[in-house]
Amino acid sequence: MIETERLLLRPLTDADKPWAAAQCADADVMTYLGGPQSREASDERIDKMIRLQAGRGHSFFAVVRKDDARPIGMCGIKLFDAEGATLPGELEIGWRLDKDCWGRGYAREAASASLDFAFGPIGGRRVIAITSRRNTASWGLMERLGMTRRPDLDFNDPRVGPEDNPTILYLIEAADWSIDAWKA
Repeated sequence: MIETERLLLRPLTDADKPWAAAQCADADVMTYLGGPQSREASDERIDKMIRLQAGRGHSFFAVVRKDDARPIGMCGIKLFDAEGATLPGELEIGWRLDKDCWGRGYAREAASASLDFAFGPIGGRRVIAITSRRNTASWGLMERLGMTRRPDLDFNDPRVGPEDNPTILYLIEAADWSIDAWKA
């Protein structure tokens, strides 16, 4: 478990499937993630994260607000495994939050803690992140975290439509990460 000032990042469990499915069914939340998904697809994703956590000790975690114990999304580190991707097997950071939680700094707080985890306990040498060119909020956060845009590593992701391809890639090396940098 990872704890920040306002959040807990904890392993996903079967109990997280209902709220995760509701999030996956939300067209706004899923705009840049291939569109709304079925309950079955969402449950399969949670099952995958549970297996990754058990096997590797990390995956995308549930992001839970401490003040009301509400799960508000996911964030964490997993191995990059998108079909057709450049740099397969690298550590990947990702996040997804309920839309009523956007713009409150939760994604930045969870992502920063996840990068600390990646470069600390996991011992990663670099971390990548992917998004759509249209998702300015996501790549804006990547830049605020100190990540660098790498157009030479963009790829076509079959999980998203042509309006979101090529998928763009950002990267940060362990030597360039500083927890204090994101707080500035």
